[in-house]
Formats: sequence, structure tokens, C-alpha cells
Amino acid sequence: MEVHFAVAKIGKYATSESGDTLEMIERPHGGISLVLVDGQRSGKSAKNISNVVARKAIQLLAEGVRDGAAARAAHDYLYTYRKGKVSATLNILSMDAVTQTFVVSRNNEAPVIVYTPEKGILLLDAPSESIGTQRNTKPIITELPITEGMIVVAYTDGLRHAGSLSGNPRYDPQTAFEQMVAENIRNPRQIADRLLAEAVERDNGRPRDDISVLVTAVSSQKEDDVRRLEAWLPL
Repeated sequence: MEVHFAVAKIGKYATSESGDTLEMIERPHGGISLVLVDGQRSGKSAKNISNVVARKAIQLLAEGVRDGAAARAAHDYLYTYRKGKVSATLNILSMDAVTQTFVVSRNNEAPVIVYTPEKGILLLDAPSESIGTQRNTKPIITELPITEGMIVVAYTDGLRHAGSLSGNPRYDPQTAFEQMVAENIRNPRQIADRLLAEAVERDNGRPRDDISVLVTAVSSQKEDDVRRLEAWLPL
């Protein structure tokens, strides 16, 4: 099997910088971890916060710290650094090569969408708090076996709030993803791009918040043992 991932993100309209940060790190015992953080508010101040949280989580994951412990440490650091006055959402999505599982860590009200051919769509939506403002905040951890055809979608709240401040119906990522599954769309790049494009359209082409979408998909094909990474960065 092969695990593919894709990310699509855009900043709030008329702001100089996106407040969302995505980082990736190879796990010491095999696999990778993707860390997605949405800092409070938007622009440079939000970016500073999301960078601080992402760097702390990535540092610990690179040292072999477990996902849940890394998330709690990132919370403790932000809570201390900003004296409990600033929040951030944090998602960690890990593909663990040792256990052959996805480990999903959520400090985010926004759910994570999981699809498998056998069980259809599952919503990871247990109540979850942002980090940084409450002393004993803990992540919600879900571990799922990696299976052929599996797709996992995580996103920041700008996606699900799209349209709500623009006079349009609020965007529903789950319904949109269900439509793509019905259309037999399985490519993570296509899924991420379409979710983002539809959300931006719902905001009349002017996003009212930072939006980031992270999609991973498992395919049966395995061409070789080469690892590949692509990225597109507009300047």
C-alpha cells in the first residue's frame, strides 16, 4: 500500500499572512506526522501563535514523543508562553509505520472525516477543546488501522464556517466529501482542492477566515520504495 497526502490552504482575504501553519516530520521509528495549527484571530499575530505551537509539537514528535504527549506539551507551552490568554486549534495526523495505523489527535471543535470502503464515512467529532486557555486541556486521540481505500480529511474551522459571514448558507465539508465519494473521487489533491475551492466560492471569492485542508488517502498501488513530495507555493 501507499499513503498519499495533499494540502490546500489560503489566507483570510486582505490579510498579509495566513494564521494557519502546517508542518511535517518523519517519525523516528518510521512513518510521518503532519501537524496543522490554527492560531487565534488572523494575520501575523495568529501566524506567530501557530508557528510556536507547530514547532513545539514537531520538535517532540521528532524525538519520539507520542502524539498525545506532544499535543499536551504544545498546549502547556502555549498556556505558559501567553499566560492563558491566547488559543489555537491543533490537529496531529500520524501515519505510524510500526503499528500500521493512523493516529488522529484533535484539539479542535472541527471534526475529522474518515472514509473506508467497508464502513463508509465516520465522523471523529467527540467534544474537543482548543489549546492555550484552559490549564488541563487534553487531546482526543483516535487510532485506526491503515486499510486500502481509506481517506482521512482534517481542516481548520475556516472551511466549515465559509459562507456564514457572507450572506450564504454555511459550507458543509461532510456533505461535500460524501458527494466526491459518490463521484468516485479518491485523489487527495483533487479532494483538497475541491473542498477549498467550494468554500472560497461560498465566501464570494473572499475568504472570511484562514482555510486549510489536509487529506490523506491509502491506495493499493506501490510503484517502488521511493518517497516523493510535491509542493506549490504562490509568491
